[in-house]
Amino acid sequence: MLVEAVSEPARKAVFLDRDGVLCVEKGYVTRIEELEIFPYVKQCIDMFHKKDFLTFCITNQSAVARGMMLEETLLEMNEYLCHETGIDDVFYCPHYPGVAGKYGITCGCRKPETGMVNWAIKKYGIDRNRSYLVGDRASDILCGQRARLKTVLLESGYGRKHLEYDVEPSFVFRDLKEFTDILCSGYF
Repeated sequence: MLVEAVSEPARKAVFLDRDGVLCVEKGYVTRIEELEIFPYVKQCIDMFHKKDFLTFCITNQSAVARGMMLEETLLEMNEYLCHETGIDDVFYCPHYPGVAGKYGITCGCRKPETGMVNWAIKKYGIDRNRSYLVGDRASDILCGQRARLKTVLLESGYGRKHLEYDVEPSFVFRDLKEFTDILCSGYF
C-alpha cells in the first residue's frame, strides 16, 4: 500500500517595513537609542500571532553602505526589535548602489526588489495568497506587488503625501493598529 506524505500547509505572514510602520520615521536611525517603536506594535504582533500570522520585518538599511553605522550595530538593533515586539524575524538589505565598499552594489534584496520577501517565504514556507506586505513608501508597495502579496500603505510614516511614484496598494490605513484591528476582526 502506498502512503502519501501529508505536507504541512503553507503559513500566512505579515511582512512589515521598519521605519514608519513599526517605528517612528526619523530618517537614518543608526543607534538603538534612536529606535522609537510605536507603543501599539507589541499588541499588534501578539494579535497577528493569535490569528496564526508569522510576522517579519523587511527593511532597507543603506546607512550601513553609506558608512553611517556598522552592520554589527544593525544586527543588535534587529535583535532589540525582535525582543521588544515579538516579531518572528528581521530581513534587511544593507546595500546601496554607487557608494564605495562591499555594500555599494545593485542587489536583488533592496526594496522594491523582492529578495528579502522571497528569502522569508522559502525559509518559513509562506503562502503568498494569504499574506500581506505593510509599508509607508512606494518601494514597499511595489515590492509587495512584485512578490504577489496583498499590499497595505500606512499613513504613519511617509504615506500617500510623500510617495516616490504612483502605486495602487490593496488597502490604505492610518497606522499598524488600524490595519491589525481590521485584519484580525476577519473583515478581509
